Amino acid sequence: MNALIFHKTVEITQKIISFEQPADACLSAFFRANNKLGRQDRAEIAETVFYLLRHFEKIQAACGANLSAKMAVLVCLMLLRGFSISALEDFCNNEEKQVLTCIKQNKNNFSGSLKSMSNEQLAMSNDKNNLNIIAELPNWLIDALRAVYSDDEIVKIGQAMQVPAPLDIRVNILKNQRDKVLNELQDEGLSAIATPISPIGIRLLEKPALQKHPLFLDGTIEVQDEGSQLLSLLSGAKRGLTVVDFCAGAGGKTLAMGALMQNKGRLYAFDISEKRLNNLKPRISRSGLGNVLPQWIDNEHDSKLQRLHGKADIVLVDAPCSGTGTLRRNPDIKYRQSPDKVARIVAQQASIFQAASQLVKAGGRLIYATCSLLRDENEQQVETFLHNNPQFTLQNTAELLSPYMSINSDNKMLRLNPVTHNTDGFFAAVLTRRG
Repeated sequence: MNALIFHKTVEITQKIISFEQPADACLSAFFRANNKLGRQDRAEIAETVFYLLRHFEKIQAACGANLSAKMAVLVCLMLLRGFSISALEDFCNNEEKQVLTCIKQNKNNFSGSLKSMSNEQLAMSNDKNNLNIIAELPNWLIDALRAVYSDDEIVKIGQAMQVPAPLDIRVNILKNQRDKVLNELQDEGLSAIATPISPIGIRLLEKPALQKHPLFLDGTIEVQDEGSQLLSLLSGAKRGLTVVDFCAGAGGKTLAMGALMQNKGRLYAFDISEKRLNNLKPRISRSGLGNVLPQWIDNEHDSKLQRLHGKADIVLVDAPCSGTGTLRRNPDIKYRQSPDKVARIVAQQASIFQAASQLVKAGGRLIYATCSLLRDENEQQVETFLHNNPQFTLQNTAELLSPYMSINSDNKMLRLNPVTHNTDGFFAAVLTRRG
C-alpha cells in the first residue's frame, strides 16, 4: 500500500465511521470525487474499509482511548490484513508506532483469550464485553437478539455475518431453465453450482462482473440472494392472479413473482420512491414481463390504493426494516441503527402491514417479510397484527416450503440466517383472509 492509498483510506474511513450514511454510498461518492484512482486502488481502499467495518468491535477494543480513523486503519492493516509494523512505519509518527507495538505485543491477550473460550463457555460467562468482541456485534444488537437467540447462537450468527455473502443469481424461468443456464455458465469456466434450496437459483463461487454478461443483458438472470428467492416462492404467485408487491423497492421479488405468474394476471409494484421504480422499469423490460404495473404512492394510505381494496389474491409486504439480516453485505448497519431508530421502524411497519392487509380479498394471501433478525420487527409484528385482525389466520411456512426445504418452525413462521441456510437473514409469515 502506497502513501496516497493509505491517506485516501483514512480520509474515507473518517467519513464512514461517523455512521451518518451507508458505507457503500460514501464509497461511491468518494470514488466519483477521486476519479483518478485506478481500479486496483479503489479495490484496495474498499477492501480495507470493509475489513474495518466487519471487525470494528475488535479494532475499538484494541485501540481503546487511541481510537481515530487513522489508528483504526493502521490496526486493521496490522491485525486483520497481516501488514507488519515495519511496512506501516512510513505512515506513523513515533507515538502511533508505539501504540501499534503495544497492541501487537498484547494481541494474544486481546484475541487469544477469547478464541480459547468455547462458544458455550462464552455464553455462560454472560460477559457482554467479551460477547460483543467475539460476535463482532454492538451491545444494543446483542440485547435485541437475546429475545430470540441464545448467546451461543448470537456468536455463531455474528461470526457468520463476517463472511462476505456469496453471489446468488435467479434464473428467469420465462426465458430459460436453471439447469441449462448452469451448464452454460460452467462451460464458460465460471465456478457455479445450483443453489441448495431454491429451485431457480445459481450460486457463483467467485464474483464475476455480470452487468455486461449476455444472460444478464437479455434478462435471463438477475442477482438475487437465495433467501429472497424463497420469499418469492412462498408468495404462491401463479398465472392469472392479481398480485401486489406493496413495497417493491428494487423489484427483485416483483420480477421473481412475475416469472412465476408466467406473464398472466396483474402484478402491481408499489413504492414511495420514484427513483427505485424508474430503476425497475429497464429490469422489467429485460425480463420479458408484460404484466407488471409499477406505480408510485405517496405513502401506505395513498388514495390510489383504494381501487384494489379487497381485490388482491396475494399481497407481499417486504417491509422497510433495520436490515440486520444483511450484515454480510452491509456491516455498517449495526452501527447506523439503534434501539430508538428500530422503534420508529417498528411503528412504520405496523402501519404498512395494516394498510396492505386491506387489499387482500377473502381467501387471499398476505405475506409479511423483512430482512431483519429482530423479534420486534418480525414475530411481534405478526402477533400484534393477528390480535387486531382476527379475520386473518397464520399459515405454516414449513408446509408451504416443503417442496424446496425442510425447516423446523414451532410457530409456523420462517426464519433464515447465514449459519443454518447460508442466506441473508430473512423472516416471513404467511396469513390468509377468511371469507
